[in-house]
Amino acid sequence: MQLYLDTGDIQEVEEALAMGVLAGVTTNPTLLTTRGPVDFRDTIQRFCAIVPGPVSAEVLATSHAEMLVEALEIGRWAPNVVVKLPMTVDGLKTLHALREREANISTNVTLVFSPNQALLAARAGATYVSPFVGRLDDISHDGMAVVRDSVQIFDQHGIPTQVLAASVRHPLHCIEAAKAGAHIATMPFRVLMQMVKHPLTDLGLDRFIADWVKSMGEQGVVTPVAGTVR
Repeated sequence: MQLYLDTGDIQEVEEALAMGVLAGVTTNPTLLTTRGPVDFRDTIQRFCAIVPGPVSAEVLATSHAEMLVEALEIGRWAPNVVVKLPMTVDGLKTLHALREREANISTNVTLVFSPNQALLAARAGATYVSPFVGRLDDISHDGMAVVRDSVQIFDQHGIPTQVLAASVRHPLHCIEAAKAGAHIATMPFRVLMQMVKHPLTDLGLDRFIADWVKSMGEQGVVTPVAGTVR
């Protein structure tokens, strides 16, 4: 399962890239405007320039005609840009129109809350479908069941659309998504950092260093040299 960041902060992307774990990025209007107004095209192109994999950018239009114009425009911004479309009738019409035009634009259908919606989006031509796990959990539904069922349906019928588990709220969601067969999980930077950390890792490292210093003093403890990478 690939790991994506769900963010509008390029510094978070750079940090995840430095760790070697990031395969792509998803964004949405809320994330991109957290810190105020932005130049949408410039921001997405900056993400695309540093991210080696797909970067999802969401259309703002809600009607089919306007979505199609916007999707075609976004699709020209970078080779690795993915156009996010909402799971609506107009969104499906736009998916179909892009496929009919052979526009060669990757698409990600967002706000998916049922296997029926995932199947419709896949059949209309979506490259990715994004079940929103956390939002379903919030209303006492099993969000991960949508991921499991969608993966099973796609596998059973040879559908190439990838399932992207979205609205990931905590590290357990990531494990559950991987076990459910999700191709991708996208998460906030906070959740990625929670996946890294474990109290026993910290305690173990402190113990190793304390034992070394107790026996050897400061001998052999590497200290940064001025001008070197820290």
